[in-house]
Amino acid sequence: MSADFSERRVKMVDGQIRTTDVTSAPLLEAFLTVPREAFLPASQSDLAYIDGDIRISGVSGEPRYLMEASPLAKLLQLAEIDAGDTVLDIGCATGYSSAILSRVAKSVIALESDSSLADAARSTLASLGYDNVTVTTGAMRDGHAQKAPYNVILIGGSVDDVPQGLLDQLAEGGRLVAVQGHGNAGVARLFLKTTGIATGRRAFNAAIKPLPGFERVQVFEF
Repeated sequence: MSADFSERRVKMVDGQIRTTDVTSAPLLEAFLTVPREAFLPASQSDLAYIDGDIRISGVSGEPRYLMEASPLAKLLQLAEIDAGDTVLDIGCATGYSSAILSRVAKSVIALESDSSLADAARSTLASLGYDNVTVTTGAMRDGHAQKAPYNVILIGGSVDDVPQGLLDQLAEGGRLVAVQGHGNAGVARLFLKTTGIATGRRAFNAAIKPLPGFERVQVFEF
């Protein structure tokens, strides 16, 4: 089935994003501009603008997804990203979220644990000219302390908890956005660092796919 992707992009923004109270003009423009289909394999490009998560392949054995546009947009709006901000995008997958971030922030560090996804992100972002994004491979739970501190950290999937080590990588006044809990129990939270301490608050309900590596460690008591 042939598709006019630019027309689909407009329909995605109008029907999936604006309708969920996303009003940030720079953010809406980013979603209207970045070609979502480019961040999927050619065999899946026709799915790019569906109202849902899209499973993408990797080599780690863990299922990974391109996050549904609406919750991604809501999380990014919650972070209140400024044009001068440096952002850490954790779980960048094929790079779509990083491309969106590149349009609203000064620079982006895109972190991915799956080397095949990182390679795909690096190639696609470079081919499209998003030259303020640096893709790096490593354990997502650890963040990327080498380039810290960050004004904004996005965790691109639901998690059981937010590691203190990631909160430590926030700059003063920095924001971390994440969804804690899985399925319908998921809650988007905003963590704000002030006077060296990051505190979180509930923002909205959000059901997104989990990000591997953030499972709560089971503690056995005898």
